[in-house]
Amino acid sequence: MKLHPLFPLCALPALVVSLGTGCASDPNRPGLTNPRQPGPAIGRGIGSVVGSVGGNVVGGVVGIGEGAVVAGSKPFDTTRRVVRTWRTETTADGRTIQVPVDIEVDEYGRPLHVPAVVTPPTVVTDPPGK
Repeated sequence: MKLHPLFPLCALPALVVSLGTGCASDPNRPGLTNPRQPGPAIGRGIGSVVGSVGGNVVGGVVGIGEGAVVAGSKPFDTTRRVVRTWRTETTADGRTIQVPVDIEVDEYGRPLHVPAVVTPPTVVTDPPGK
Protein backbone atom coordinates (compact mmCIF):
# COMPACT_ATOMS: atom_id res chain seq x y z
CA MET A 1 0.00 0.00 0.00
CA LYS A 2 1.43 3.30 -1.07
CA LEU A 3 0.66 6.40 1.04
CA HIS A 4 0.14 9.90 -0.24
CA PRO A 5 3.27 12.07 0.14
CA LEU A 6 1.39 14.59 2.33
CA PHE A 7 0.15 11.92 4.75
CA PRO A 8 2.87 12.49 7.37
CA LEU A 9 2.20 16.23 7.24
CA CYS A 10 -1.51 15.69 7.95
CA ALA A 11 -1.06 12.84 10.43
CA LEU A 12 1.43 14.65 12.65
CA PRO A 13 -0.92 17.50 13.74
CA ALA A 14 -3.75 15.01 14.26
CA LEU A 15 -1.50 12.87 16.45
CA VAL A 16 -0.33 15.88 18.48
CA VAL A 17 -3.90 17.10 19.03
CA SER A 18 -5.18 13.63 20.01
CA LEU A 19 -2.32 13.06 22.46
CA GLY A 20 -2.42 16.58 23.87
CA THR A 21 -6.13 16.55 24.75
CA GLY A 22 -5.88 13.74 27.31
CA CYS A 23 -4.57 15.82 30.23
CA ALA A 24 -7.20 15.21 32.92
CA SER A 25 -6.63 16.24 36.52
CA ASP A 26 -8.45 13.16 37.87
CA PRO A 27 -8.91 10.20 35.52
CA ASN A 28 -11.62 8.72 37.77
CA ARG A 29 -13.94 11.66 37.15
CA PRO A 30 -14.97 11.54 33.48
CA GLY A 31 -15.74 14.83 31.81
CA LEU A 32 -13.76 16.97 34.23
CA THR A 33 -10.48 18.14 32.78
CA ASN A 34 -7.84 20.49 34.02
CA PRO A 35 -8.34 23.70 32.06
CA ARG A 36 -4.74 24.74 32.63
CA GLN A 37 -3.44 21.89 30.49
CA PRO A 38 -2.89 22.65 26.80
CA GLY A 39 -5.19 19.91 25.48
CA PRO A 40 -8.42 21.04 27.09
CA ALA A 41 -7.60 24.69 26.39
CA ILE A 42 -7.07 23.95 22.71
CA GLY A 43 -10.21 21.80 22.66
CA ARG A 44 -12.31 24.55 24.18
CA GLY A 45 -10.91 27.08 21.73
CA ILE A 46 -11.59 24.85 18.73
CA GLY A 47 -15.07 24.04 20.07
CA SER A 48 -15.87 27.71 20.52
CA VAL A 49 -14.79 28.57 16.98
CA VAL A 50 -16.67 25.65 15.44
CA GLY A 51 -19.77 26.43 17.51
CA SER A 52 -19.82 30.11 16.64
CA VAL A 53 -19.24 29.56 12.93
CA GLY A 54 -21.80 26.76 12.78
CA GLY A 55 -24.32 28.81 14.74
CA ASN A 56 -23.91 31.80 12.44
CA VAL A 57 -24.31 29.65 9.33
CA VAL A 58 -27.49 28.06 10.67
CA GLY A 59 -28.80 31.47 11.77
CA GLY A 60 -28.14 32.89 8.32
CA VAL A 61 -29.97 30.05 6.61
CA VAL A 62 -32.95 30.39 8.94
CA GLY A 63 -33.02 34.19 8.43
CA ILE A 64 -32.99 33.81 4.65
CA GLY A 65 -35.77 31.22 4.85
CA GLU A 66 -37.98 33.37 7.08
CA GLY A 67 -37.41 36.41 4.87
CA ALA A 68 -38.42 34.43 1.80
CA VAL A 69 -41.60 33.23 3.51
CA VAL A 70 -42.59 36.76 4.54
CA ALA A 71 -41.84 38.14 1.07
CA GLY A 72 -43.76 35.31 -0.58
CA SER A 73 -46.83 35.81 1.58
CA LYS A 74 -46.96 39.58 1.08
CA PRO A 75 -49.05 39.53 -2.15
CA PHE A 76 -51.67 37.38 -0.41
CA ASP A 77 -52.17 39.79 2.51
CA THR A 78 -55.80 40.91 2.28
CA THR A 79 -55.83 42.94 5.48
CA ARG A 80 -57.67 46.24 5.04
CA ARG A 81 -56.73 49.14 7.27
CA VAL A 82 -59.17 52.02 7.45
CA VAL A 83 -58.79 55.30 9.29
CA ARG A 84 -62.03 57.13 10.04
CA THR A 85 -62.13 60.87 10.39
CA TRP A 86 -65.12 63.09 10.95
CA ARG A 87 -66.08 66.12 8.95
CA THR A 88 -68.54 68.77 10.08
CA GLU A 89 -71.24 69.69 7.60
CA THR A 90 -74.21 72.00 7.72
CA THR A 91 -77.46 70.67 6.35
CA ALA A 92 -79.90 72.64 4.21
CA ASP A 93 -82.11 73.33 7.20
CA GLY A 94 -79.18 74.77 9.21
CA ARG A 95 -78.27 71.84 11.44
CA THR A 96 -74.61 70.96 11.99
CA ILE A 97 -73.80 67.24 11.73
CA GLN A 98 -70.70 65.02 11.82
CA VAL A 99 -70.12 62.92 8.70
CA PRO A 100 -67.64 60.02 8.74
CA VAL A 101 -64.87 59.93 6.14
CA ASP A 102 -63.11 56.56 5.75
CA ILE A 103 -59.60 56.56 4.32
CA GLU A 104 -57.95 53.27 3.40
CA VAL A 105 -54.27 53.20 4.43
CA ASP A 106 -51.36 50.82 3.98
CA GLU A 107 -49.54 49.08 6.84
CA TYR A 108 -47.53 52.24 7.55
CA GLY A 109 -50.56 54.53 7.76
CA ARG A 110 -50.09 56.20 4.36
CA PRO A 111 -53.32 56.80 2.42
CA LEU A 112 -53.81 54.51 -0.57
CA HIS A 113 -56.23 56.86 -2.29
CA VAL A 114 -56.61 60.56 -1.72
CA PRO A 115 -60.14 61.13 -0.43
CA ALA A 116 -62.30 63.23 -2.68
CA VAL A 117 -63.08 66.65 -1.29
CA VAL A 118 -66.81 67.17 -1.14
CA THR A 119 -67.71 70.74 -1.89
CA PRO A 120 -71.12 72.10 -1.10
CA PRO A 121 -73.32 72.60 -4.15
CA THR A 122 -73.25 76.07 -5.60
CA VAL A 123 -76.42 77.93 -6.35
CA VAL A 124 -76.46 79.24 -9.89
CA THR A 125 -78.26 82.50 -10.25
CA ASP A 126 -78.85 84.61 -13.28
CA PRO A 127 -76.15 87.20 -13.77
CA PRO A 128 -77.23 90.72 -12.83
CA GLY A 129 -78.53 92.89 -15.61
CA LYS A 130 -80.30 90.23 -17.57
